[in-house]
Amino acid sequence: MILTEMMDKLEQKESRMIEIRRYLHAHPELSFEETETAHYIEEFYKNVHIDKIETHFGGQNGVVVTINGKMPGKTIALRADFDALPIKEETGLPFASKNPGVMHACGHDGHTAYMLILAETLAEMKDELEGTIQIIHQPAEEKSPGGAQGMMKAGVLEDVDVILGIHVMSTMETGKIYYHAGNTQTGRADFTLRIQGKGGHGSSPHLSNDAIVAGSSFVMNLQTIVSRRINPFDTAVVTIGSFDGKGVSNVIKDAVTLEGNVRYMSDETKEIVEKEVRRLAHGLDETFGVTTELQYSNDYPVLYNDPAVTEHVSQVLKQADIKEVTEVAETTPQPPSEDFAFYLQKKRGCFFYVGAMPDDGPFYPHHNPKFDINEKSLLISAKAMAAVALSYCGKSAH
Repeated sequence: MILTEMMDKLEQKESRMIEIRRYLHAHPELSFEETETAHYIEEFYKNVHIDKIETHFGGQNGVVVTINGKMPGKTIALRADFDALPIKEETGLPFASKNPGVMHACGHDGHTAYMLILAETLAEMKDELEGTIQIIHQPAEEKSPGGAQGMMKAGVLEDVDVILGIHVMSTMETGKIYYHAGNTQTGRADFTLRIQGKGGHGSSPHLSNDAIVAGSSFVMNLQTIVSRRINPFDTAVVTIGSFDGKGVSNVIKDAVTLEGNVRYMSDETKEIVEKEVRRLAHGLDETFGVTTELQYSNDYPVLYNDPAVTEHVSQVLKQADIKEVTEVAETTPQPPSEDFAFYLQKKRGCFFYVGAMPDDGPFYPHHNPKFDINEKSLLISAKAMAAVALSYCGKSAH
C-alpha cells in the first residue's frame, strides 16, 4: 500500500529532518531577507528527482517545486514558510541562533525541514501518484504584507485545486493533531497615531498642550471598543503595543506616537473596529486641541478553512493510523494571524495544527525568546501531510 510505504520511508528519514531543522534553526533570517535559506532549499533539491523548480518566485525568496504523478489528476499545493523573527534567542540550545538578534521563534525551521523530506519522498514515489503536487516554500510570513501575496501575484495558485498547510504548535501536546472548519485564525490590522501638542515647562501646563494626556485618554477610550461596540458573541482585540512618550520629568511632552494592533474574526467586526479607532483618534483634535495623524492598515485577513476540505482532512488523519498520533481533534479558533489566509481567499484548503509541546520542562509560546519545539512533531507533520496529499493524489484516491 502506497501510504504504508510512504510512512516507512519517512520514518527512515526522521534523523535527517531533525538535522535540517537544527541547521536552519542555527541560521535564521528575517522576513524578505532569507537569501541563504532560499539557497539552502534550492541546493537540497539538486539531488531530488523533481519535475520543476522555480526560484526567486514572485520577485522574492520563494521556491516552488513541482512533482508530477504518472497519471493526470488533481493539483494540490503544500506550503511551508521559512522566515524567522527579530528576537534574541535565550534557549541555550547547542544549535541556537548564530545570527544575533534573529531567531526561529515560531517553528518555521521545523516546517521547512519536514516539507523538504516529504517532497523528496513524494518525488521518489511519483510513479505511484496521480496529478500534480506543488511544494510552496514561502518567505516572509511574519512581516506585512507577507510573502503569500507576492507568490500569488506570480501565479503560484494558478492551476491548484486544493492548498494545505501545517503549523507546529508548542502550546499543543505532542502526538495530537488539531483542526477547525470555517473562520479559524484572526484577521489583523495595524495603526500608528501621532499626536502633536505643544511642549512647555512642567510648572506651566496652562501655557502648553500635553500630548501625553491626550494619548493616555486615547488608550483608555480604546478599551470601550471591544466592551461597548462589539457583539459579545464575536471576537476582537485592540492592543496598544508602543507609547513613545519618553521625556524628562519637568518637560511637558510636545508630541507622542502610539502604535496599535487589532485582531478580529469577521469582516463586520473589522469595519467596526476601524471606524471606532478613527473616530476616537480624530476626537482628540476637538477634545484636547491637539493635531492627530492616523495611519491605519488592514493586514492579513481572517483565515477561513473550507468546511468540506477540513472534514476530508480530519477523516483522512483519523483513518491514517499514524502510530505517533494519539488524537485527531477539533480545536477552537486560534488568536494569531497567518498569511496562509490569503491563499484560502482564492482556493479551497485547510490549515491545521500539529502539537509540538516539549516532553519535559516548561513550554514557551510562539515568539518567546525561549521558544522551542518537540522534534517528534517533524515526523508527525510529514506523515500527516503525506496522508492528506495521498488522499488527493494517490492512485487509490479516485
